Amino acid sequence: MDPFAHAWDHLTVRRAGAVAEVALNRPAARNALNTALMEELAAFARSVRRRPDLTAVILTGAATYFSAGADLAAQGERTRPTLLETREAVMAGPDMCEAWEAIEAVTIVAIEGFCIGGGCALAVACDFRIMGQGAYLRLPEVPLGINMSWRSLPRITALVGPARAKRFVMFGEATDAQVCLDWGFCDEVAAAGGALAAARTWAARLAALPPLPVRMTKEAVNAAVAGGAHAATFMDRDQYLLTSRSADFREGVTAFFEKRPGRFQGD
Repeated sequence: MDPFAHAWDHLTVRRAGAVAEVALNRPAARNALNTALMEELAAFARSVRRRPDLTAVILTGAATYFSAGADLAAQGERTRPTLLETREAVMAGPDMCEAWEAIEAVTIVAIEGFCIGGGCALAVACDFRIMGQGAYLRLPEVPLGINMSWRSLPRITALVGPARAKRFVMFGEATDAQVCLDWGFCDEVAAAGGALAAARTWAARLAALPPLPVRMTKEAVNAAVAGGAHAATFMDRDQYLLTSRSADFREGVTAFFEKRPGRFQGD
């Protein structure tokens, strides 16, 4: 499959020389990640994984938001007749993140506005993050009553350290662009609306470098920080299956839609 000629349903894809650009394009749902969008993101990433003619891949969202995260309205898409089949279905998110992490070209995420939940998990699976002023990252999973999965905890911890990772994940609070820069979550803060332009500048700088040692460096650094990642996350989809069936999760989702604090019982 030629990813630049393919008719994507939920992605806008273009190429400028050695740089590919991918924009999430599900505006009716604020780029919320349903199964179809996650499968397209994974398919694109796999199609360019080892392409030697690409030096950088830029991932972006809309002009005022990146992604609203995993689509709560589409939870039923990941429910199957048996628990074994459901366990397989919930790998769509982790597989998508893994596919983007495995791209050999350097990946740069340009973020405007909100980048929430699964969108944040996708962003931290990439190499660099550029945020516009006013952009923020947030993980709402724990306050909703479920664990943060998609094998993202080691990636978050590698970027910001254990205490900040716990703070970011546990409290589920919006973390603005300047704090993200200070913590190491992002690599540059651009003027509002300027994240994509800044990402293109980074991509141009990368295109001017010798491609072979750049790829070797990416692979070596990723290997250095990911040694214990599988041991730390191999159970996170089963933790998700447990917590997503809890009374606390049902209460968390109800409270979210009713715009009120949740009343959690540990059930």
